[in-house]
Amino acid sequence: MATIQRFEDLKVWQQARAVAKHIYVLTKTTSLSSDYELRNQISRSSGSVMDNIAEGFGRGSRTEFIQFLGYSLGSNDEMKSQLYRSLDRNHLDQHQFDELYQQVDVVTKMIVAFIHYLKRTEHRGLKYNTTVGVEEPNLVNYEPQTTNHEQ
Repeated sequence: MATIQRFEDLKVWQQARAVAKHIYVLTKTTSLSSDYELRNQISRSSGSVMDNIAEGFGRGSRTEFIQFLGYSLGSNDEMKSQLYRSLDRNHLDQHQFDELYQQVDVVTKMIVAFIHYLKRTEHRGLKYNTTVGVEEPNLVNYEPQTTNHEQ
């Protein structure tokens, strides 16, 4: 396990950021750009996932981190629902939907694994320690799969 001292080093945050970037590209390059309500909702949801991971980490306590990871999980599920709406409104084709849904699902699994890890660990958080850093779990080997995005 690696010692994490910044939220940017968390693999779960990195994967959530990759999803948010993918969502941003889709809101600029598909007909989703003209569906203002849905575009704004899915953009906010994707940003909320990574933002809540960062905020929870910054709170410095395990209990608060778990709470904010729960918020991230809720935003992630909200984004899944918005992906279905994007598909139903023909803003995404089936391939785009499947690819992005799989990436969002990886984030779900990583968040859940991280919550389980934090519930089991004795580490109470940075604000209770004199040492710097926290241990990042393996997250059950959830390494994001990369795909070739040819356009």
